[in-house]
Amino acid sequence: MRSGSVIAVNAVRVAVLAVVAALGLVVTAVPAAAHGQLAMSDPVQDSTVDQPRADVALYFTEQPASFAWFTVTAPSGQRVDGGWRGGEPKRLDKPVQEYFLVDGKFEPKVYNTGFPALVAVSHWPEQGLYVVAYQSVASDGEAVKGQLRFTYGGPVTPAPAGWTAPTAGPSEALTRALSKESAPAAAAPTAGPQQAAPPPAPATPFVLTDWLIPALLIVGVGAMVWLAARRAPVPPEKKRRKAALR
Repeated sequence: MRSGSVIAVNAVRVAVLAVVAALGLVVTAVPAAAHGQLAMSDPVQDSTVDQPRADVALYFTEQPASFAWFTVTAPSGQRVDGGWRGGEPKRLDKPVQEYFLVDGKFEPKVYNTGFPALVAVSHWPEQGLYVVAYQSVASDGEAVKGQLRFTYGGPVTPAPAGWTAPTAGPSEALTRALSKESAPAAAAPTAGPQQAAPPPAPATPFVLTDWLIPALLIVGVGAMVWLAARRAPVPPEKKRRKAALR
């Protein structure tokens, strides 16, 4: 009976490990669908800058929207950004792969070129951690947001004459574009006679995903092995008695 219990425990362990491994593969196989993402920067994330510089360069997989918003914040919380401009595209140090949903499947697309946003830095009032924040909208309407952090250890520089810290937030165009990401698109008016709208598509029925079916099979096999192992082996003497009674 003890051997049966040992077999049962081992079978359950194998089944659990198999399910965990299968789910792990599924989790790691889910592609990221972010578009227009930050692919490269100068300075790089979490680096140290030893000398004053006129701007910070952010490279995206597509040109940022004209109404994109960038800020540079000093350690004290004061903004020191002075606007941004585009520049010449640059080859990325490492290719970036993004995924697009096509006919219900994620199709990969590799980007080798970065499109820059050069964010001007008015001055360097202090040493410490600087944060560059960005907000934009990709060509497919998805929000592009993030931060670049680096440490400045160079000499302190004064503010330009007559300079005041910027306080303006995102433009109305950017706010409107970001709100459209989650809001349903309104039907555009058309000239001429109105056409009847097509009937709504039927609701998509629930379908088991590709990973759920193998997981259920693994659990089922593990359960069968466990139940089989619980059955205690019939002693030889009992077998002989049954055979003698027949």
